[in-house]
Amino acid sequence: MSPPIFRQAVDALRAVQPRPELRLVDIAAPRRLAPHSFALGVELADDVHTPVSSLDADVDATGRLVLLYDPDARDAWAGTFRMVCYLRAPLDVEQADDPLLLAVGWSWLTDALDGAYASYTALGGTVTRTCSARFGDIPGPTRSDDVELRASWTPTDSEFGRHAEAFYRLVTHAIGLPEVGVSLMTDRHS
Repeated sequence: MSPPIFRQAVDALRAVQPRPELRLVDIAAPRRLAPHSFALGVELADDVHTPVSSLDADVDATGRLVLLYDPDARDAWAGTFRMVCYLRAPLDVEQADDPLLLAVGWSWLTDALDGAYASYTALGGTVTRTCSARFGDIPGPTRSDDVELRASWTPTDSEFGRHAEAFYRLVTHAIGLPEVGVSLMTDRHS
């Protein structure tokens, strides 16, 4: 049985719903990282078109947010809770070739955390750019580019919903969706 403090944190994460362009998916929580863990996953809804998805119908963007709890506080965590996130999103060629992509990708996370007023410490992670090319008789685009972000941080308050909100902001930004309430010039009709 999970302790009440962990169940409350999970309830706070579940209470925050992503934008309609994203759908929640069931994923298993890692079992070996901490005595108590919870995970949620998101992916792009089938009927959503982003700037990248307009280039290829098979766009696959995914994200995972994991909550870890160890009542025996870990020094490396600087607390008893730890948030872990993973994001993989497609890029267009121009984005993929940008020499600042890795630093910009990291700023997507820090901006999302700050924008959601999620308090944190001990933030660390990686941003990776991948490029694949197809040759011969393999169907599909000749080139595909992705960005992967892996990060973890320790919440410094009990506002876990803010961390879920930050995660959803990160995902929607990475896949090119505008902020809620913002319209793009291309969205306007004459």
